Amino acid sequence: MKLDVIKLDGAKVGTVELGDEIFGLEPRADILHRVVRWQRNKAQAGTHKVKTRSETSYSTKKIYRQKGTGGARHGDRNAPIFRKGGVYKGPTPRSHAHDLPKKFRALGLKHALSAKAKAGELVVLDSAEMAAPRTAELAKSLKSLGWKRVLIIDGAQVNENFAMAARNIEGIDVLPSMGANVYDILRRDTLVLTKAGVEALEARLK
Repeated sequence: MKLDVIKLDGAKVGTVELGDEIFGLEPRADILHRVVRWQRNKAQAGTHKVKTRSETSYSTKKIYRQKGTGGARHGDRNAPIFRKGGVYKGPTPRSHAHDLPKKFRALGLKHALSAKAKAGELVVLDSAEMAAPRTAELAKSLKSLGWKRVLIIDGAQVNENFAMAARNIEGIDVLPSMGANVYDILRRDTLVLTKAGVEALEARLK
């Protein structure tokens, strides 16, 4: 698969050959779904917590005698059946993460890249570099290119000036190649890879 390589001003500066084993697969929704679920579950904080009957702040005294009242038998007011008592089998802090094989995660990334390429939402940029961190200048370039919700993936290192200019623009994310992931790729309308990013991803996924 061949794609044009452009600069930030929109000018074409050449072409690049993308490997079909990474960018030419037929995207499978089931694979993408499993990898996104794995990512989101791993990121979930899991800090939900309720108080059990040993943690509520009522007295532990038996509320009335065992026999002779005509009512049901009870201990203290912390029991789950009473208002403001402890909660029975409620949520406690835990990890929501589950395992997913490394090869399957890599396959998911390939399918995400292929999905963007097939939809025509993949752009190859010559380089993502700026001489100075000027947000207004970068915003003007992105507007002229028509990019609104964009993920830009660079090589091993992201240019510091470019990252600083981009971080204050809504809808723009900039990641190094090792940060490339299925969720962030799918949630943006346009995927922009630098030439260094293409080389790094192909080296990572081959």
